[in-house]
Amino acid sequence: MGELDCLKLSDLPGTPLGWEGIVTVDGTSYEYLGIGSTTLPKLPNLQPAKPLTVSYDSQYSNFTFAAGPIEITASFLSSVLPTDICRTSIPLSYLTTSVRSTDNKDHRIQFYSDVNAAWAAFENNVTIQWDLYEGSNKVIGGSNATGGSSSIYSWFVYLQKAYEFAEEMDVALWGNFTYSSSPMNAQNFSFESGFSGDLRYRYVMQHSLQDAVDTDYRPSAMREPIFAYTHDFGSVSSASVRYTIGSVQQPIVRYLTSQGVVPLQPWWSKCYGDIYQMIDYHFNDFNQTQILASQFESQLKADVDAYYSANMALVYSNSTPSAPPPYANGTQGYNGTDQFGEQYIFDSNNGYGFLDPHNFTGIAIPDVEEAQAYYSIVALSTRQIMGAYVFAIPPSSSGSCSNSTSNATEPLMFQKEISSDGNVNTVDVMYPAMPFFLYANPDLLRYNLEPLYQNQEGGFYPNEYSMHDLGSHYPNATGHVEGDDEYMPVEESGNMILMSYAYYKFTSDAAYLQAHYPKLQQYATYLIEFSLTPGLQLSTDDFAGQLVNQTNLAIKGIVGIAAMAEIATVANDLKSAANYSATAQSFYTQWEELAIDPSGTHTLLSYQWRSSYSLLYNTYPSLLLNLSIIPNSLFEMQSAFYPSVSQIFGIPLDNRHSYTKSDESLWTAATCSPETRRLFVNGLGYWLNETSTDRPFTDLFETIDEGSYPASPSPIYFIARPVAGGHFSLLALDKSRQLGGMSGNGTTM
Repeated sequence: MGELDCLKLSDLPGTPLGWEGIVTVDGTSYEYLGIGSTTLPKLPNLQPAKPLTVSYDSQYSNFTFAAGPIEITASFLSSVLPTDICRTSIPLSYLTTSVRSTDNKDHRIQFYSDVNAAWAAFENNVTIQWDLYEGSNKVIGGSNATGGSSSIYSWFVYLQKAYEFAEEMDVALWGNFTYSSSPMNAQNFSFESGFSGDLRYRYVMQHSLQDAVDTDYRPSAMREPIFAYTHDFGSVSSASVRYTIGSVQQPIVRYLTSQGVVPLQPWWSKCYGDIYQMIDYHFNDFNQTQILASQFESQLKADVDAYYSANMALVYSNSTPSAPPPYANGTQGYNGTDQFGEQYIFDSNNGYGFLDPHNFTGIAIPDVEEAQAYYSIVALSTRQIMGAYVFAIPPSSSGSCSNSTSNATEPLMFQKEISSDGNVNTVDVMYPAMPFFLYANPDLLRYNLEPLYQNQEGGFYPNEYSMHDLGSHYPNATGHVEGDDEYMPVEESGNMILMSYAYYKFTSDAAYLQAHYPKLQQYATYLIEFSLTPGLQLSTDDFAGQLVNQTNLAIKGIVGIAAMAEIATVANDLKSAANYSATAQSFYTQWEELAIDPSGTHTLLSYQWRSSYSLLYNTYPSLLLNLSIIPNSLFEMQSAFYPSVSQIFGIPLDNRHSYTKSDESLWTAATCSPETRRLFVNGLGYWLNETSTDRPFTDLFETIDEGSYPASPSPIYFIARPVAGGHFSLLALDKSRQLGGMSGNGTTM
């Protein structure tokens, strides 16, 4: 808990960012956010707030602190509203800082907050410029600021020399970083930009700022420039201030069309107008956003509860479970009984986790409620998923690549492959994220697929299989006109077919499949030729390297062909449908002979490699889409096998390494018996509490030791990636079973 003192912030590469928060109570200042106090001389009236609690859900991260006779709550809201595209397209988040008296007395309360220039650029030696606006009017010092209670003030911080459509270390090199606030109900409100040491010292000593805008533009490392607000509420028992923060790019994406490469405007500009109007709308929409966010969160909890009410693991007894031992090196062996009446043994000196003492297979983490573990996983994943996407206004119909399903009233949706590659709309990153969109709003999957179809149907991609991505460097969605993208032909062709059919199954939009049927046929032709024996190809797990005839890659192609039979039926091409179906069945029969160990206990990582195994996560779409290509016997065999190779934090991705993937683990979990599913889910939930990783939710981690980032042969840091959408595998499967693949979605623009 001590690490929460003065919440420290960094960007994705881990570079420190300045965001300071101080609440002053009866003349004593308490720092709850940032580490700005470390740059000041020791002051008797400045001290850290004492951390009390931390909580999160799908929308909020909440932190409480003690500050003398006051309790501070810092509540960060990044709303996820998948059916409201206008609100979802806004690239801003809220911070609400509130205080309440704990002794039932009034106290003199002031709030202070600032951000520094490091938010605008990764490098600290490039010149940063800034402006302050009241609404849409530029503020020149305090001379022309009205200071009305409803006025919205916004600091705009930006590179003096911008590089449009460029980024460095996941930081955009064009656009504005914005930080906004309003006087609201404060008796006095002030602002100032300048040297961090001067402004923070002045606030701590005087509890106000000078309404001044520094015009000495400079790099973030030179007399650190900061941009601050103060609110003075006088003597009160409670008070609250609101800030909004975000990075705003306009235009937002560079896109290849038949008229050349064109800039696309952000969808929010269609909804709200210019940047000032968007900031104003977002700031004043807080109460309604809270209501909508609460509705999503309530539905998520209800859906998790409903899933587990119908799909609980078998309870063997009503015996009282033993308290599980802590996972810490040096603990001696331990015997206990879990909540299902199963005995277990545990020794944290090894990486085996909790084992059945009779056959030494893994069992789920004891004394952990699976439903709560799963909720914790999906709640933590939700904001991370949507944070990887932007929505853009499509180009004019005369300039689009293809008119197949283009609709000017709907956005194009672009995904950034954060931290791992930086590609645009990487097909094998969209694919593992698919369960979230099927659960939350299938239209989002269509918006995300549309740019890929426009490019390939427009004749901008020369290969007969699906492209890997829409551009090597986000936000440049300029395709690969020479066909030189990363070579994953079976992977991506199967992904495109399965995502397209999944969209149809959850919406019954037959026109969508019919419009793209020729291109889908092209992908299927490639799969028929190469999926049964893929040869030396990469799968989505390209970090693990190439491998000949990967069992899991082959089954993806076979399931894709089975889905193509259903697509052909929708397209009223019954002859082709019969051919696809027969081919898929024939391939599957041959695949079983090549893929299953002669012992009949599990599938192999690669054909006829007897010492190998892997997570067979590509069987999940067969269940999700009710394709019936894979018999229950295969699922039962795999489900029985996984516990025999489990570790403390889950089941390794394959036998070559001790790391695993969280998204692929939960795709696999959805194909297993409730008991084995619990092993996967509880292992991931346990990892969340025990891991030594210190950055946003990683999908690639070690299943042993401290659950760290993989370190061999070289460190791999997968951070904040949208593949966390795969964690919604159970909820998407449950929705599929409820709807039979036929549903509406209620998207609003």
